[in-house]
Amino acid sequence: METDRISAGSFDLNKWLYGGYEKGIITMLAGPPASGKTNFVLLAACSQAKKGNKVIFVDTEGGFSVERVKQIVGEDYKEILKNIFLLELTNFEEQKKAFMRLDNRIKKEHISLIIVDGMAMHYRLELGAMKSKEFGNENEIKRVNRDLAWQMKILAEISRKEKIPVIITNQVYTDFLSEEDRRKGVKPGVNLVGGDLFKYWSKAIIELKNDNGKKKAILLKHRSLPEKELNFEIRNKGIFRRGWI
Repeated sequence: METDRISAGSFDLNKWLYGGYEKGIITMLAGPPASGKTNFVLLAACSQAKKGNKVIFVDTEGGFSVERVKQIVGEDYKEILKNIFLLELTNFEEQKKAFMRLDNRIKKEHISLIIVDGMAMHYRLELGAMKSKEFGNENEIKRVNRDLAWQMKILAEISRKEKIPVIITNQVYTDFLSEEDRRKGVKPGVNLVGGDLFKYWSKAIIELKNDNGKKKAILLKHRSLPEKELNFEIRNKGIFRRGWI
């Protein structure tokens, strides 16, 4: 009987998620640099590729590492890499064109998983470029926001229609605090790049934290699971629990 989840590539993550990542929805992994986002998606990609399933891996930040794949899967990594279609994008326009071709690629290759590592990377750079122009260009800023919303809509429709999981990664940033707030002990708020747009389209959200090397995953949103946390560590072969909360 067909399952409604795919393996996360880690026994401990699968147990924590009651089987892995859900099909038919977008799951977002959000966190600061070095929190483990790329390791999470590489594990899922390798798990599917080892089974002979095809994976589309969209890399906007240069985080895909053949050496890391070799650490995870061993000496058969070259065969496994044949099942991972890597798209390395360098700007927002390339990202837009790649999403326009995504639907046809899915049907042609019988894809079982889509990963976008750094969904907001080029969006943020494009938006910054628009805002840095003198007086800004409000119409151009609106266009960039519409393009990103369209890309998320495409991912959601493909996922739901083809019954495959989509995993995206995203960054977070902290609020700027005045010196007075710092003296008062006010803690900076943590915000998601892209804000409500990503929250709306992502039916599952996992926040990743890195506190002086101690990593934690927090399940913030899920259709069937409660909010919960997992302390974890990253080793050569993957992700392992450090303790349950």
